[in-house]
Amino acid sequence: MVRTERRSTIEVVTLDRPERRNALDHDTVLELLEVQERLAAEPAERLRAIVLTGAPPAFCAGADLTGVEEGRFATDLSRVLRGFGALPCPVIAAIDGPALGAGTQLAVACDLRVATPGSVLGIPAAKLGLAVDHWTLRRASAELSPPIARAMLVAARTYTAAELERTGGIHLLGDLGAALDWAERIARLAPLTMAAHKVGLVASDPEGVEAFEELRSAAWASQDAVEGRSAFLDKRPATFTGR
Repeated sequence: MVRTERRSTIEVVTLDRPERRNALDHDTVLELLEVQERLAAEPAERLRAIVLTGAPPAFCAGADLTGVEEGRFATDLSRVLRGFGALPCPVIAAIDGPALGAGTQLAVACDLRVATPGSVLGIPAAKLGLAVDHWTLRRASAELSPPIARAMLVAARTYTAAELERTGGIHLLGDLGAALDWAERIARLAPLTMAAHKVGLVASDPEGVEAFEELRSAAWASQDAVEGRSAFLDKRPATFTGR
């Protein structure tokens, strides 16, 4: 199951199947899709950041292979992975414990990653005779670096968060509290800017670039842009509203 909790303008989304180390079954994937749909409708003044985590003892140990087959599950999982990127606000993965297979897929689907040093990431599909989708190949390569993604996907190698922090794949070493502290700082930034940059960072075709340019223009023309410049000149913190 999936638990959600609102802390001011931050939504905490928790995978809560500790008896299965938070492995994803189809029901959990469908719950995540419902959560994403709800959060996508939230106005910027109410939702500024999302933290995705797992109930102890794991972040997500992979897909629950009991009754899971390539097909509907894989299609819906793919929708979940893309869905985090489609949300306008930043999504932070708070990883404590194993994040394997689908767990690493979820981690790289997030914009930012915080993890305890001993947490382990990897995609051991080659040990199961399975293959992940092309989106995962590209995303893991972009977020973790091509050499690390290649070792994960071709050699089924795992890495600790401490190792990945040294190469940039993990942005911050810490626990859920550290992730929430970072989310609170991010929540004070300009929502329209973050939404534009999220789209621009993954734009790979003319349609994506056009969408980015529209969001960039909206940010420049916003009340927040006026507030940001005024705050800079007045040497005070800016108060952004997402308008």
